[in-house]
Amino acid sequence: MTTIVAFHAHADDPALLSGGTLARAAADGHRVVVVVATDGMGEECPTPRRAELEAAAAILGVRRVVHLGYAESGHGPVRYPDPPGRQRFVRADTEEAAHRLAAVLHEERADLLLGYDPNGGYGHPDHVKVHEVARRAARLTGTRLLEATMPRDVVVRLVRLIRALRIPFRYDVAALSRAYSPASAITHRFTVRRFAARKQAALAAHVSDVRGTGRLAPVLRVLVWLPVPVFALVLGREWYVEVRP
Repeated sequence: MTTIVAFHAHADDPALLSGGTLARAAADGHRVVVVVATDGMGEECPTPRRAELEAAAAILGVRRVVHLGYAESGHGPVRYPDPPGRQRFVRADTEEAAHRLAAVLHEERADLLLGYDPNGGYGHPDHVKVHEVARRAARLTGTRLLEATMPRDVVVRLVRLIRALRIPFRYDVAALSRAYSPASAITHRFTVRRFAARKQAALAAHVSDVRGTGRLAPVLRVLVWLPVPVFALVLGREWYVEVRP
């Protein structure tokens, strides 16, 4: 048995980026802990996202969820002021945030930390910050680090499929073709089709995102409505790059 700590930016990220990996690890008897940088709070009160994360984590077999308490930073060109009493994650001091994460790694005696690739996947500022914080925390603790990512050729194929199905997609396709990681950088490829039903159910638990107006909402709605075997074909693999000491 090992302890795996998965560090993510937002409430829905664990299910989408590494849900199959976490479910597989939990089913194999490993202790799985999720640490989320942002706190699921609106400007003044909690949002449903926090409770949705707890529900999704339970579906995946996660034993503990930890919130670092930063505010979400947004993905547009404007950086909004910090809300009262909290700091947006993109403005957080990397060293301070890394020590917060390191404290969880020490407490859990973690064997493995999951972070994000240098591009933060598709470039969200909070995702890039997760990459920076995870790398620093791994150095502070000596914890083995795998960074969640996708091969760029897979991203391009998925975007083509989304467009062919005429699903609204408000992302810069040219930028996505340069995001994530080249296939040559991938060190770990996990087949998680056996856990597709759990991954899909965990995504569906994020009701506010699936039914919302966010840029990814139309894609999420299609994913949670797909028959499980089809969902497994689309999202039945997950990829990581191991960061060597």
